[in-house]
Amino acid sequence: MRAMTVVGGSRGLGAGIARAGRDAGLRVTVVARESGDERGDATDETFAEKVLATHRPDVLVIAAGAVPEMRPLTEQTWESFSVNWNADVRIAFTWLRAALRAPLAPGSRIIAVGSGAELRGSPLSGGYAGAKATVRLITGYAATSGITTTTILPGITPGTSIGETAISAYAVSSGSTSDEFRSRLSAPTPDAFGASVVALAAEPTVAAAYVLDADGLRPLAAQHG
Repeated sequence: MRAMTVVGGSRGLGAGIARAGRDAGLRVTVVARESGDERGDATDETFAEKVLATHRPDVLVIAAGAVPEMRPLTEQTWESFSVNWNADVRIAFTWLRAALRAPLAPGSRIIAVGSGAELRGSPLSGGYAGAKATVRLITGYAATSGITTTTILPGITPGTSIGETAISAYAVSSGSTSDEFRSRLSAPTPDAFGASVVALAAEPTVAAAYVLDADGLRPLAAQHG
């Protein structure tokens, strides 16, 4: 049975990935701070090394991150602006480094959850878009001859903490209600997102990054071609 470890698998998109992995017959280990199979701080390098040494996943999914503070740039402090640099980027760095140092077995996959915000910008979420772009870059840096890496960039996803926080903020800024703003989005549900991730993990070859919306996965390069 193939093994999957989902960092940040207790809620949101990570929970959707964990459910889809179990439905597909994978042995799933959920890593989370307060609830999961392995409980701990995802930014802790020693914890990451212990989890990977214990479970030796064939597929490592890095989905953990912080909910950004939604406010205009003039109302941000450096502390609020840098929340996602200190969480999302540090978590990705920690687990990518641990996976390479372990190392994971040849043929292993690492899939990081980025954000479509890096393509469109996100003026109310401080450093979120830039942090997610860096997650994609360093995930690419971790690719080796034995380990395949890829990043998935979803849009604003209703039903998740980050998605609902963004919907509320951008609805107000655009003069619409949350329901009106939500109706204009093209995003899969967390469970549909999870199914796409699990299916991608089984593909023989993958692109460096994908955009994911309600129409499915598309290689990032195709967005700029």
